[in-house]
Amino acid sequence: MTTVYLIRHSEPLKAINLKNSDPLQLQNEKWSLTVEGEHLALKKSRNKELKDFDIVISSNYVRAIATAKYFTSDKVYIDASFGERKFGINTWDELPIGFEKNQFADFNYKLKDGESLNEVMNREYTSLMSIIDEYKDSKILIVGHSTAFASLLTKWCKRTENGYKFNDKIFFNGIWNHCETFKLEFDNNKSLIKIENIK
Repeated sequence: MTTVYLIRHSEPLKAINLKNSDPLQLQNEKWSLTVEGEHLALKKSRNKELKDFDIVISSNYVRAIATAKYFTSDKVYIDASFGERKFGINTWDELPIGFEKNQFADFNYKLKDGESLNEVMNREYTSLMSIIDEYKDSKILIVGHSTAFASLLTKWCKRTENGYKFNDKIFFNGIWNHCETFKLEFDNNKSLIKIENIK
């Protein structure tokens, strides 16, 4: 059995760019953690269950890497496949009203240069299956993002008004706090047999 833990990054420090020629996507990727976010990640890492990982993987976003560092003594492996969904805009003002609601209502909905949630789910799922192949029977941590993980979970789970269901049982209320954590257990055929929201 292979166990995968998915952890959302801790609280980000949203840097406001006054004079910065970086595209919005890169600016978003550069957000680090607040002081409180650092404390929260450290506190989470003290959970007895969240220790002794065989590999710690992070998205390429700074806030995810800054969270992942608390769960390893030496290495964080970067996999951009676990990055947040790309909006496809140049400024936050370009984000349409109801964008989030529209994406979750239609997983194929996207802006011209952005990603749909189906595209996000597929890139994450493909990478996850490859990692499980390589690290079979291991304890794996992946640090990523709420919308991206929310789309990935729908590969196995149903999203309802009351939360997320797996095998017809609600295991998560759908409120994505910083450092929200999930434990996924996969059998030798890479089928998900159990999922749990770890507090």
